[in-house]
Amino acid sequence: MTLDEWSAAEVEGATGASPPAADEWTAVEVPGPAGRFAGADTVAYRTRFPDPRDGDQPRALLTLKGLYARARIWLNGDLLGTHDTYFEPARFRFEPEADNELVVECRSPDDRFGGVFETDAVPAETSVPGIHWGAEVEGIGPAAVTDVDVRPRLTDPVGFDIRATVDAAEAIDDSVTFSLRPGGFRGSGLMEQAPVTAAAGGTTTVEHTIELDEPRYWYPRGHGPQHRYEVSVRFRGQEVTRSTGLRTVERDEDGFLVNGRRIRLRGFNRLPGGDPEDDVDRAVEANANFVRAHAHVPSHEFHSACDEAGLLVFQDLPLTGPGGYDVGRAKTLAAILQRRYGQHPSVGMYGVHDGPRTAFEDPVGSGRTARYRIRWRVWRSDYNATPDESVAGAFPDDAVVFPVAGPLGTDPDAAHLYPGWDYGKAADVDWLLDRNPSLGEVVSEFGAGALATDEDGDVAGLDRRKHDAHVTDGVEASQAYQANVVKTVAESLRRRGSHAMATYALRDADVGGGMGVLASDGTEKTAFDAVADAYEPVQATLSAPPSPGEVETTVVNDTGDSVSGTLTWQAGEQAGEDQVAVDAFERSAGPTVTIPGDADVVTLTLSLPDRTVENRYRL
Repeated sequence: MTLDEWSAAEVEGATGASPPAADEWTAVEVPGPAGRFAGADTVAYRTRFPDPRDGDQPRALLTLKGLYARARIWLNGDLLGTHDTYFEPARFRFEPEADNELVVECRSPDDRFGGVFETDAVPAETSVPGIHWGAEVEGIGPAAVTDVDVRPRLTDPVGFDIRATVDAAEAIDDSVTFSLRPGGFRGSGLMEQAPVTAAAGGTTTVEHTIELDEPRYWYPRGHGPQHRYEVSVRFRGQEVTRSTGLRTVERDEDGFLVNGRRIRLRGFNRLPGGDPEDDVDRAVEANANFVRAHAHVPSHEFHSACDEAGLLVFQDLPLTGPGGYDVGRAKTLAAILQRRYGQHPSVGMYGVHDGPRTAFEDPVGSGRTARYRIRWRVWRSDYNATPDESVAGAFPDDAVVFPVAGPLGTDPDAAHLYPGWDYGKAADVDWLLDRNPSLGEVVSEFGAGALATDEDGDVAGLDRRKHDAHVTDGVEASQAYQANVVKTVAESLRRRGSHAMATYALRDADVGGGMGVLASDGTEKTAFDAVADAYEPVQATLSAPPSPGEVETTVVNDTGDSVSGTLTWQAGEQAGEDQVAVDAFERSAGPTVTIPGDADVVTLTLSLPDRTVENRYRL
C-alpha cells in the first residue's frame, strides 16, 4: 500500500516521547520535498491508513525512502524509531490497528552530511526535510524477508553475493530460494536454495553466492552491451527482486579500464531536482557516457536508468565545502553507500569530499598579475586530505575512489577547473594545463553559469558577481558566453586526452538560471548543443579559438576503433577538405583552416563511413 495522502506542518520538534503538535496541518505531496516549507528546520508529516494485512499475516512492514535528514517516526502515538541516513530505507515492523496514524518528524542535518542540499547550489525548496522518495506499508507473514543486498563478485568465482534479512515472529527452520535470470539478453537461469533457521522474535541473515560459468558484463554506452541480471529471493510465497550487473573498473596511468577495455569519459555533474530518468535521457542526448552525482545520493531510479542507458556513475558521498567532519560517521556512510548502491553496474567510482576549499570568491582576470595569483593558488596547496584519504579506505579495495574533488590549491584527485568563470578566459585552460598537466587527467567540474530568464533577483546556484563580471547584456549574451566557455574547455581537454571530464552542470536547479546547460524545466540553453558537439565520440575541432588567419584542426577519437574519413571546412567564402585518419583513443592533425576577416561562422564537417558530424564556431 502506497502512502500518498499526507499533511504537514512546520514544528519546533518534539522534545519527549510524544509526536510533535501543530496548530494547522496543510496537505502536501509525498514523495518529494514540501516546497511550501522552504527554510524550515523541522517539518512534521502526518497520514492515516487502514490495516494493510490480509489472511494470516500477523504483522505489517513500514518502509520510508529518501527520509531526509534526521527523522523520528511515531505510529498511533508510540515512537517506532529514528533514522538519519536518507539513502538507506527506514523499515519498521509493527502490529497495526484497524485505523492507524503515522507521524514522521524530519529535521535538517546537524552534521556535514547534508551535502549539496545544505548549500546555496540548490533552492531552499529542494532541501526541505521530508520523505523525498516515498512511503509504503504492507502486511507480512510470521516470517518474512525484509531486506536484500546484492554485491557483484568480480573475482573467481564470478557471480553475485546475496544477503537476505529474514525477520521471524515465530521460530523457523526452512529454506530460502535464490534465483538468477538474464535481464534482456539470452542466457540460462539458475535456482538454488539455502537453509534458514531463527528463534521466535529474532532476525537472521542468510548469505548465498550464485556463481556464473559464462558471465556477461555491463559496459558504458559505445563500448559494449549493457548486460544485466535479475536476482530474486523467494521465501514462503514472498519474492524480492534486485536488478544488478557485472563490471570491473580500474584506473592506471593512461586512464580508465572497464572490463579491461580502455575508455574515455565525457559527461555532466547532476544536481538534485530534475526527473531522474529524464536527466539520464538528456545526458545521453548530449553524447555523455558518464555522470557525476554531485555531493548527494540520488534515488535508485536514477542509477537504474544509468544502468539501462550505459552511463558510468561517479557517486559522491553527501559531503561538500570547507570544514572538518566526523570521519567515523563518514566511514559508516561510505559502507552504507557501497552496500546499497554497489548492486548497480553503473556505479563505477566514488568521491569522498567535494570542494573542501572555497574557490576564488571574486573572478580573477587574465593578465600577468592574475596569472601569478592563479599559479600561487595552485602551488600553495596546504589542504590536509588525511581525513578524506582515511574515508576513502572504507570503500572496498577494488573500488575506484577520489578522496578529494576540488579546486586549485587542494592538490585534488579530481580537479574543479573554471577558466572563463573563476579566473582568466576559457582559452587559458591550455596555459593552466601546460604548467600543471595532472590537473587535466580527471576533471570533476568545469563550466560557466548562464541566465534562463530575464527576471532580476538572486538565483540559487549562480554567482551573480562572477556572471556579471563576464557578461551583462541579457539572457542571449549570457547563454552565448556559457556556450563558448564549455565548448572551449571541453575541446581542449579532449585534445589533451583527458581521462574523464564532467561539465557542471546538466540542469539548472533554479528557474532563473544556473550552471546547467539545460534550464530547470529541461529547455535547452545555448550551451547544450555546444557540449553535445564537443562530446561527439569522434569529432573535428579547431586547435585554437577562431580568429582571422590560419588555424589548425585536430581530430579526436575516443572510441576503441581506428577511423578515417573526409574533413570539410567552411569559413566565409573560404573552404577546403582533406582526408583524415586517427587511431583508437588518439588525436590526429587535420587540415589548416583559413579564416577571412569577414567570416562570422566556421564549420567543420567530418564525414565518416557510418555517420557525419558537424562542429560550428561563431566568431
